[in-house]
Amino acid sequence: MRIVTSIRGGQEELGIVINDRFYPCSAIDQTLPKTMSDFLKGGEKAMGKLQEFERALARGTIERPYHPLQDTQLIAPVPHPASFRDAYAFRQHVETSRRNRGLEMIPEFDKFPVFYFSNHQAIQGPGPIHCMPLHLDQLDFELEIAIVINKPGINIPAAKADEYIAGFMIMNDFSARKLQMEEMKLSLGPAKGKDFATAIGPWLVTKDELEPYKIQPAEGHIGNCYDLNMTCKVNGRQVSAGNFASMHWTFAEIIERVSYGVQIFPGDVIGSGTVGTGCFLELNGTARIANPNHEDQWLKLGDEIELEITALGKLSNSIALNHP
Repeated sequence: MRIVTSIRGGQEELGIVINDRFYPCSAIDQTLPKTMSDFLKGGEKAMGKLQEFERALARGTIERPYHPLQDTQLIAPVPHPASFRDAYAFRQHVETSRRNRGLEMIPEFDKFPVFYFSNHQAIQGPGPIHCMPLHLDQLDFELEIAIVINKPGINIPAAKADEYIAGFMIMNDFSARKLQMEEMKLSLGPAKGKDFATAIGPWLVTKDELEPYKIQPAEGHIGNCYDLNMTCKVNGRQVSAGNFASMHWTFAEIIERVSYGVQIFPGDVIGSGTVGTGCFLELNGTARIANPNHEDQWLKLGDEIELEITALGKLSNSIALNHP
């Protein structure tokens, strides 16, 4: 099931997408939640009820009013997360980025999954990303996958953690690298280099949709793992390619770490971290090793960025100037 949030007449509408048709929950059944926040708080009961309607609509056994998807303005499927954490779970990205800076691989990476908190009020969906001038100094994309929680819990073992995931989304954690590098010299952050924009979408894909892509996790790891190709195009040219299966720490293991001594809540969003080759910071560093005369590439005003992940769709954004 593909669950979306749209904006119509200035109001947010929760709904589902079937065959390029947007069905608002308000038109499907008046007892369904009308916002993503309420839907996630409804847990498995709300999920099961919406899935029953989705199956009936897909089979054609019921009919409901809909809007063509092309005429529907989608925003972030989870527009108001309860919190936002981003992990650092792909070994290739961590190892290559450290090598490019002349650093050895850090052994703590294999001991536990690490994450940081970012700005859950700066979540955006498809469309323009409005940047201040300082953001445009070495502006970067980050090719990631995000989950959202729909069940509260604390001290959750990895063996049970996948039960807390409502679904998966494409995520682009935009990064102002010049700001990030300056502030992290103080061993704190990332903060201003990250807190201005993170895009998720275009929809929340439920776990059942990913069953055909499920594979065994790597030896010594616990949790669901999926074979999903991940790519990024900038202005129509592919610049990055990776796979979700290469994620070293599973989301189940990340949830175990996140929930240690801490309550998690419906609406909490957690990112995977950047897949290998999934940002210009890594790509530029690798290219400079091969060619000292390499000219670094960063995102610029007017650039079009398209992230595509198997079964999760395409998330398209553009870079625009913020006019405060």
